[in-house]
Order: sequence, then C-alpha cells, then structure tokens
Amino acid sequence: MNSGSKQLRHIPVMLGEAVEGLAVHSGGRYLDGTFGRGGHARAVLSRLGPDGRLLLMDRDPAAIAAAQAEFAGDPRVAIRHANFSSLAEWDETAAGLDGVLLDLGVSSPQLDEAARGFSFMADAPLDMRMDPSQGESAADFLAQASEREIAEVLWQYGEERHGRRIARAIVADRAATPFTRTAQLAGLIERVVGRREPGKHPATRSFQALRIRVNGELDALQRGLNAALDRLKVGGRLSVISFHSLEDRAVKLFVRDHSGRANNRRRGPPVPVMPARLAAIGKAQFPSEAELAANPRARSAVLRVAEKLADDGLSGAGRREQGGA
Repeated sequence: MNSGSKQLRHIPVMLGEAVEGLAVHSGGRYLDGTFGRGGHARAVLSRLGPDGRLLLMDRDPAAIAAAQAEFAGDPRVAIRHANFSSLAEWDETAAGLDGVLLDLGVSSPQLDEAARGFSFMADAPLDMRMDPSQGESAADFLAQASEREIAEVLWQYGEERHGRRIARAIVADRAATPFTRTAQLAGLIERVVGRREPGKHPATRSFQALRIRVNGELDALQRGLNAALDRLKVGGRLSVISFHSLEDRAVKLFVRDHSGRANNRRRGPPVPVMPARLAAIGKAQFPSEAELAANPRARSAVLRVAEKLADDGLSGAGRREQGGA
C-alpha cells in the first residue's frame, strides 16, 4: 500500500507487476484484500468484463468509505469491511477465486494522516490501529505491558538492538507521565538511542514494531495466506507485496512449504513431504529505478507471485505442456 509523499499518496506500488502476476482474465473472480485507496483495484477492474467480479476488503474504515464512494455502484464489485485474514469467511469467496492480491503494511494515507498516530513526523495521539474501532492502541499497550514484553516486541518486530534500554526508559517514565503522544515517545527514544543512523530517525524501528504488534499483522498475514490458498481455484494466482523482511520471509516460506519440496533440517527429525499446492511464479521482484525515483516509499517493496497447483502438483500450464487438458 505504501506510496510517496502527500502529492504521491495515490500511487500504488509495483502496480503493473502485481496485476500482471494475477494473470487477470475478463470473466474471472478476484479479491483485493488491502484496498487502501484503490490503485491496484482499479487496474484489476479495468481488465474485467461484464461477467467479472472484484471483491474488495480492508480493515480500515476510511479505506472502505473510499471504496464505497467509488465502486458501490458497479455491479461487478462487492465490498467488505474486514481484515483479509477472514476472507474465507466471506460468502462471496465460496465460489472460488482466480486471484488474490495483498499489499501489506501501512498505507500512505494512514501515514500522512497525523491523527492516526502511525508516524513520528507530527505530534498526534499514540494510536497506530488500522481499525480504530477494534483492539488496544499503542498507548494502551505501553501503559500495561511489562518491560520484558516491550523489549521483546521492539526486537522481534523492529530488530531494535536498543530495545531493552528503550523499554526500561518507557517503564521508568510512564509512572509519572503515561505515553499518549507520538512526539512524546519519539523524543524518549531519541534521548535513549541518539541519532546513530544517518538519514533515519532513531524511532523508526520502534514505531514499526509497535504498529505490527498493535495490529497483529504477522498473525493476520499467516491466516490470510492460508485462507487465500483455500479459496483459490486451481491455476489461481496469489500476488503479495511486502515492505518488511518479516513479512517477505513469511510469504516466501509459505510458498516453499506448500511447494511439495522436503524442508528437512540437518539436526531435526525428517519432515514428511506435503502434496504440492503452490508454485512460485518467477523470483522475487523489486521496484524499478524509475519507480523508486518517483515514489521513494517503494524502496523496501518485494513482490512474490505464486500459482495454485492441481492435485497432481501440476499447474494448468504444466499440464498443457505435457499434453493434458
């Protein structure tokens, strides 16, 4: 979902590559699980004929409002306010899907709206929830979590090597003044860590880690990938854009683990080979130099595409090459 600055906020990342990965056909049924502001959705819809179907999901009420305003009148489109992790629970997906597109992470409109609390660039309530109507905010978490819990989150989701020091300072300071503002937290982190990485604010890793924790993003991704695999038709495509190494690793391992290859470790017990259900389509793709020049927020994007296999482990293309139907 990430795009550029306020002037570039509607530029979808790796638009052509992600939509090409879906191999859209005019009468197909596709799901965009992270609508954002609709850049990828518009591209998919432009390739659909009157019999095509586009399903739109997002956990952010503001994104759903944008989808309703633009697409509610199109009979080919259905819209649902929900996390993409629950896509298999939507009756619209029961007939099977020809493609699922996921554009992970925080969207540029979310970053650019200071009141959402995702960014330390402007002072705002320390919220960070993608759906403000559900769950605890970042402020709520920091108010009740133990020093150990905070440190573990900062390391696990942000790889913040100063996580213990930051956590210790948060717990020490919150007794007198609870952390409720983004500038307050960013200021503490800068005081504890200092500016040691040129061009990067010292709070970057911590804010990322808290956002992932507050929104349960990695758990949602795992559940969403399983749901997508369940609902994809044979030959259907999964196209996923990630912006964080933890997300990309989860997608990469998911495709590998369902590829029918043995994944035994040297020191572990033998792991039975599961039937092949997915095949990677090409290698990981990255933004072009031209895209990076136009949209700096695309710099960490990685696209992976996979195809759901037939029960015999061959995709539709593979069967055709061997003389099958």
